[in-house]
Amino acid sequence: MSAEPQHRIRARFTDSTVTVYQAYRPEIGLPAARDGRFPDVWKRDRMTWIKPSFLWMMYRCGWGEKEGQETVLAVEISREGFDWALEHACLSHYVRGLHPDRASWQRELRRAPTRVQWDPERDLRLQQLPYRSLQLGLAGEAARRYADEWLVSVTDVTERAHAVHALVRDGDLDAARRLLPDERPYPLPDGSLAHLTST
Repeated sequence: MSAEPQHRIRARFTDSTVTVYQAYRPEIGLPAARDGRFPDVWKRDRMTWIKPSFLWMMYRCGWGEKEGQETVLAVEISREGFDWALEHACLSHYVRGLHPDRASWQRELRRAPTRVQWDPERDLRLQQLPYRSLQLGLAGEAARRYADEWLVSVTDVTERAHAVHALVRDGDLDAARRLLPDERPYPLPDGSLAHLTST
């Protein structure tokens, strides 16, 4: 079995959509899941981060138990929109050799509507794995497109998060794993992530 590459997008997807995860306070998360769109209190002028990895989202929100992140959402968006976000993204940090210089990277970051951060993927115990998981930050035009054009469905998966966590606490990792969404390598043209990886 070949080693997992350092930078690979793993996600639940169909022919036309990809699922990403976010966690919000109930005042935002519950209406979003109920209505299938973000409520007015969701600000389109703020950067919002989406995560294709369910377990990385669990790490970030503490299984939906961190304050302000009690409602975990599975947000289904169009693959066309997701691919656009990747194409127009800039890495969130400067990498020597990838960017001509720090000033060039800063100019690119200011212009880019999306930014990418690669953080260690997590296992069921939320321990670091030796490869990276994508976090995609959407600002300005990208955040508006996300909320108003790309959005297909919003599902509250908080109960699933709690159920997986309970099984992990009980040591039943096999049962916990069966509740995880089916995340597979996301298909992209060769070289399409070259501007977003440091290797």
